[in-house]
Amino acid sequence: MSAEQVEQVRRFNRAVAERVGVLHDSYLGGTRPYGQARLLWEIGDEGTHDVRSLRDRLGLDSGYVSRLLRALERDGLVAVEPHPRDRRVRTVRLTEAGRTERALLDDRSDALAASLLGPLDARQRDRLTSAMAEVERLLTASLVSVEVLDPDHPDAAHCLRSYAAELQELFEGGFDPAHSLLPDPGELRAPRGLFLVARLHGEPVGCAGLKLPAGAPAEIKRLWVSPRTRGLGLARRLLAELEERAAGHGSDLVRLDTNKALAAATSLYRNSGYTEVPAFNDEPYADHWFEKRLTPRTR
Repeated sequence: MSAEQVEQVRRFNRAVAERVGVLHDSYLGGTRPYGQARLLWEIGDEGTHDVRSLRDRLGLDSGYVSRLLRALERDGLVAVEPHPRDRRVRTVRLTEAGRTERALLDDRSDALAASLLGPLDARQRDRLTSAMAEVERLLTASLVSVEVLDPDHPDAAHCLRSYAAELQELFEGGFDPAHSLLPDPGELRAPRGLFLVARLHGEPVGCAGLKLPAGAPAEIKRLWVSPRTRGLGLARRLLAELEERAAGHGSDLVRLDTNKALAAATSLYRNSGYTEVPAFNDEPYADHWFEKRLTPRTR
């Protein structure tokens, strides 16, 4: 990234902070600062929430969230209670007064949004809202974290189950993991391989495995992205990271196979420099086999 890009991001952040009013002690003309208002809105009126999941979703420090909740609880807007089945877990829900204040926040947020659009003509409004949608998409993409996990980790297992369930729906005749050449978990642990899991707001939203067999090309397995996060470039990011890690382990060739039903994946591989080759394994669910030479730049 360039210094000019960094400066542009900083200017954008300052402009947004000033225009939406987060610099004021009382957000949207209410009685509380932005942090409390944001948490109140995030809790919502749908029921009870796990405090830890709220903290992960907002990316906030546990101490800060505790202070925000104490302030809201003191004002009678939320009820913080232990989970009925695990008293170590705290839950939070809105009180009647909290639901009333949240509804008021909603109305004032709508009014603020209208005030941003009001001075603009129809063409400018379309440009602004389209630009905002693109910024939201890219900022969401930047919030995704990628980490190496054991394939038996609960988040990894969730991704693999979701992957298999999706293939069951997409493949002609369904998908039976018992008939597939699924790698043994040991093949996706160091030093024989690795398994990446992507998270957004603390929730697993994608995965990809890499086999690193001695004396043979590296092999990519089980690349999957949750439908709700598709369009963020996450599959391409996972693919590129696996290539970098394969190169870092000394591999100069990486392989993968895929099914004809996975048209988007096949397009991704072709656009990422993979070349179709004859079958190099007996995977019964594969229709296409690809490989990519890792260039000196990649390595």
